[in-house]
Amino acid sequence: MAMKMTRKHLWLVDTTLRDGAQAAGVVFTRSARIAIARRLVDAGVPELEVGVPAAGAEEIADIAAVAAAIGGERVVSWCRGTPGDLAAAGECPVGAVHLSFPVSDRQQRVWRRDRAGVLRDLHAVVTAARARFGRVYVGAQDASRADPAYLGEFAGNAAAAGAARIRYADTVGRLAPGQVAAALAPLLRAAPATEIEFHAHNDLGLATANTLAAFEAGAHAASVTVNGLGERAGNAALEEAVVALRVAHGVEGLVDCGRLAALSDLVAREAGRPLPLQKAVVGAAAFLHASGIHCAGQLRDEQCYEAFGPALVGRDRPAFVLGGQTGGAAVRAALQALGVEVDDGVARQLAREVRRVCRELGRDLEPGEVRQLLAHRAA
Repeated sequence: MAMKMTRKHLWLVDTTLRDGAQAAGVVFTRSARIAIARRLVDAGVPELEVGVPAAGAEEIADIAAVAAAIGGERVVSWCRGTPGDLAAAGECPVGAVHLSFPVSDRQQRVWRRDRAGVLRDLHAVVTAARARFGRVYVGAQDASRADPAYLGEFAGNAAAAGAARIRYADTVGRLAPGQVAAALAPLLRAAPATEIEFHAHNDLGLATANTLAAFEAGAHAASVTVNGLGERAGNAALEEAVVALRVAHGVEGLVDCGRLAALSDLVAREAGRPLPLQKAVVGAAAFLHASGIHCAGQLRDEQCYEAFGPALVGRDRPAFVLGGQTGGAAVRAALQALGVEVDDGVARQLAREVRRVCRELGRDLEPGEVRQLLAHRAA
């Protein structure tokens, strides 16, 4: 049975500055990393995974700069589960380290590891990490393609070694929401006293849905990125997960939702990845209404065709679209905004004219153009 979710049960780890920064073509400057980190903290995100220390001295300096800006206790550095990566992480003034180990047979073959060797390395590296960091997290990389029995053994060993949290990584984004509970079950059984985190990738467009399913199944934490930025098709989107938890489950207070739009715009700009118009929650078209029925309903009740309004995420309410599906209510509202009053009959006639002209031109009309159509009728 799915647990009843409350704020105290859920924890978000933002990995925009690690997994998001690994998106093809994305290069965050140091100043951009600091600006994004500050905005995340301002929004109330409690923990940020920042950088890969093994990438070298410049990366370590970037991690240190972010830690200085927001406080090292909020920052996690990401490592492969090797002594060399751990040594590089030791140069970062952060509060936690994440150690990732391949747990599927496929990835162990690729990285010339084996099941027994991973378990030996897990114990040794976690023990060494605990001597340096206040919190040590362990990642089960490619967990969704791992043998469940071995995954449970891995989780039990990670808990015994002292890991504060174990991450189930759907590294190639192959899960569907209905599979998530069974996928997490080996970890929840083997490490009942240890926090379990879910890390989703969006290869099937299901990362946010899978993240909610993970929380429903009993996961304590989830890693997310702003705008879903990340490798290939990206990760679970912070803004989508937060608003979905609020709307679908009534979980409030995870972050300040009113800051989500500005945060989204900042990351899109710094990443050079403009948001799709239809991007859920924060896209420019997320609150646009065009059809006559929808616009008429919205004028009577702003929640008639919306699960939540734009103000929740810090967006202004846009005007109705005047296009090929426009009705009289939208036309009348657009003219009223220009200080022009018409009755319902004229508005309906004008809406027919608007639809005709839009189809001829192959585009929507601006309110001023609709006023011109009205003037031509009167001439």
